[in-house]
Amino acid sequence: MRQIYRILDANFNRAREAMRVIEDFARFILDDATISSSAKELRNRLREAVEPFPANALLAARDTPGDVGTAITSSGETDRSDAADVATAACKRLTEALRTLEEYAKVAKPETAGQFESMRYDAYTLEQQLALRLAVGEKFGKVRLYVLLTSHLCKSDPIATGQAVIAGGADCIQIREKEMSDRKLLAHARRVREITQAAGVLLIINDRPDIAAIVGADGVHLGQDDIPVADARRSLGEGRFIVGGSTHNIAQARAAASDGADYIGVGPMFPTATKDAGPVAGAAYLKEVIAEIQIPHVAIGGITADNIGELVAVGVRRAAVCSAVIAADDPAKAAAEIKKQLTHKQ
Repeated sequence: MRQIYRILDANFNRAREAMRVIEDFARFILDDATISSSAKELRNRLREAVEPFPANALLAARDTPGDVGTAITSSGETDRSDAADVATAACKRLTEALRTLEEYAKVAKPETAGQFESMRYDAYTLEQQLALRLAVGEKFGKVRLYVLLTSHLCKSDPIATGQAVIAGGADCIQIREKEMSDRKLLAHARRVREITQAAGVLLIINDRPDIAAIVGADGVHLGQDDIPVADARRSLGEGRFIVGGSTHNIAQARAAASDGADYIGVGPMFPTATKDAGPVAGAAYLKEVIAEIQIPHVAIGGITADNIGELVAVGVRRAAVCSAVIAADDPAKAAAEIKKQLTHKQ
């Protein structure tokens, strides 16, 4: 039985350590309370599952100096290009360890094998959540110019305007229609989805997770008075959609990041006619976000080709614009002027 305990002890440690790596990644890199909590819960369940096994016997079976495996390495074992690679490898290590625990528990304490099996299935779900969240983050991470499309502000047909700003370099379009009926909004969103999908541009729907899901948009953007980020994510399907949130101060930014937002709007940077934008937050708030918040941020509010340079100088790499582009005589040209400054190397 000593050899069995030796295997169990090694995999108890391996699983627990992998869970901690995943938890720390979700907590400190992603600022994702949901994934972090799931990993922590799994650690607690593992601790409870270990309790029936004799602690002294497990420790006595441990033989690190005599373990032939400590001297065996494989190519790629130490290859980690970034923190995401570390967390992804930990997920694989976790499920492997739980499978080993499940099988050898059948010999040592058969009544506990089911617990390890259940944890293994939940670890697969945790791995899926992490992978989906990373895929969403990678998708939004490429955005530089984010355009808010509001029909009544467009000088020409909103679909033609959307096509023009895409031609000018827009990476993401948000449909922002506060007054449009549900039926009209749905039809409009479907048309915009067609042009964004054809161009490989992201589509975000303001306020409406239901419309976003129906038309197959890439995500939803939520204001401070809309449904919480976590609830929107649950309604859309965990990790499958981008969920962004408007923030006007550092406390709101921290809360959005903790709730699992994929990005935050930061503003308003300058005076704007948008009714719910709030008082100007300006560069002071922007600097706080750049220094502290890990998830992508999008500067918003009163941004034009004439003032975007001030934000770029502070560190902005993504900006959301509305009237300065869609109300311009030449939306494509207006978009291109702002995009050029966002992508110009400082």
